[in-house]
Amino acid sequence: MDDYPLLNLFWTMLWLFLWVMWFFLLFKVVTDIFRDHSLSGWAKAGWLVFVLVLPYLGVLVYLGVRGRSMAERDVKQAREQEEAVRQYIQRTAGSGSGSVDELHKLSTLRDKGDLSQEEFEKAKTKLLA
Repeated sequence: MDDYPLLNLFWTMLWLFLWVMWFFLLFKVVTDIFRDHSLSGWAKAGWLVFVLVLPYLGVLVYLGVRGRSMAERDVKQAREQEEAVRQYIQRTAGSGSGSVDELHKLSTLRDKGDLSQEEFEKAKTKLLA
């Protein structure tokens, strides 16, 4: 370790971090180009060529020109996913508690003697099916 000083290790780690962050930013821009529905096919192809042929300049120009709408699309997608998860949870939780409540009512009716055991079993299988 004597031939590789600590400062060189620090610089190597810094450059590696910046290199990884650069690829992350490049992939983020390329996915945003394809995700944007307001761009025509030719505009998408033009941005993609610009970003791939002149990557540093292309990404910086893209962020300068379309950075705000890029953030808006990210927020919109996050809201849509959150809404989809919320609806799924409500749908799933709502249907489960309804059948549990119905089973409880059937059990109460059977315990009171309003339903026979056969009627209870038929209603239970119908409810659980």
